[in-house]
Amino acid sequence: MIIAEKKPIEEIIDEVKDFDRILILGCNECVTVCEAGGKKEVEILASALRMYFINKGSEKKVDEKTLERQCDHEYLEELRSTIDDYDAIVSLACGVGVQFAAEKYLTTPLIPGVNTVCLGANEARGLWTERCQACGSCVLARTGGICPVSRCAKRVLNGPCGGSTNGKCEISKDVDCAWQLIIDRLKALDKMGDYEKVAPIKDWSTDRAGGPRTVTREDVKI
Repeated sequence: MIIAEKKPIEEIIDEVKDFDRILILGCNECVTVCEAGGKKEVEILASALRMYFINKGSEKKVDEKTLERQCDHEYLEELRSTIDDYDAIVSLACGVGVQFAAEKYLTTPLIPGVNTVCLGANEARGLWTERCQACGSCVLARTGGICPVSRCAKRVLNGPCGGSTNGKCEISKDVDCAWQLIIDRLKALDKMGDYEKVAPIKDWSTDRAGGPRTVTREDVKI
């Protein structure tokens, strides 16, 4: 899941203060699950902006709308008939949604209302942990289902570095060493032979981690 967090209200105010007609645009997908950009967050942000401008004696129009997805042509088209009613849109979608909307509506400023953080897992309400960096060359079959690219601070592909101590990463005693986790998992799977396999140096120039990337599924391509 894409994880995002709300931008500070002060930052958003600074971006929209010169516009008179503003639309707060939410997304019903990942940012709703991580409680950063769904319908509830749209309502809260719109209300906060209205109160701010009223207190400043400014007459501003602040409307609300939440789309099913902002990374899909079909749903973005729902704005077509009303897009000219606004001077700017504050999008609470991830960075993908903001860019996709900006490409579709070239003359309307698109302002991000959240910071896109990572691809993560939902550990508990309000707690997400990074699990994938979408590098485009997955090694999970060899590493026991634990990603050294996203979970090792140095992206080491062949065992722990010299900074690993007692199963913890050198960046913090609270952070598990990814390779300790991998070794423990491989032992549990009785696949320690995989640990002995040397991974080639990752070619970041050809792996899709070097963007911009395009992913095509020929079986569903129109």
